[in-house]
Amino acid sequence: MLPRRGLWTAANLYVTIVRSFPFLLFVVFMIPLTRLVFGTTFGTVAATFPLAFVAVAIYARLTEQILLELPSGLTQAATAMGATIPQTVFRFLLVEGRSGLVYALTSATISFVSYSTVLGVVGGGGIGDFAMRYGYHQYDFTLMYVTIALIVICVMLLQSLGNRVSRRIDHR
Repeated sequence: MLPRRGLWTAANLYVTIVRSFPFLLFVVFMIPLTRLVFGTTFGTVAATFPLAFVAVAIYARLTEQILLELPSGLTQAATAMGATIPQTVFRFLLVEGRSGLVYALTSATISFVSYSTVLGVVGGGGIGDFAMRYGYHQYDFTLMYVTIALIVICVMLLQSLGNRVSRRIDHR
């Protein structure tokens, strides 16, 4: 609706580059910036900093795909009714795409659960760090398997909740 090729190109480049990094390497790549911003590269806050960059990139791409699948006549209808750009976005596009956006948020959240386990490597703590430190490294495989089972159960609950919410708000 408002073509801003330079901004779109920059955002697209950011999303493509960040999503192409293997997450652990991205965490290591971000160490200098994390140290600059937080004064440390160790701890939960510093460890989640790179996760925020990845979260934005992943959800941005999913959102783009969902909005591109909406009928093009939707924006034309909104414009014909005299809607402003913010009204078109908030009252037409987001309303029409909300079910898909919930599915995307569910998928992204599940990915972040997986990514957060990697953050234990850089002192981020969490359940993945717990499974590695007290399960794998101490050869307590039962603890490790129970922890993995808990993560799987949490993911299944998240997916179920996301599916239920998405179905409830879908007006098709």
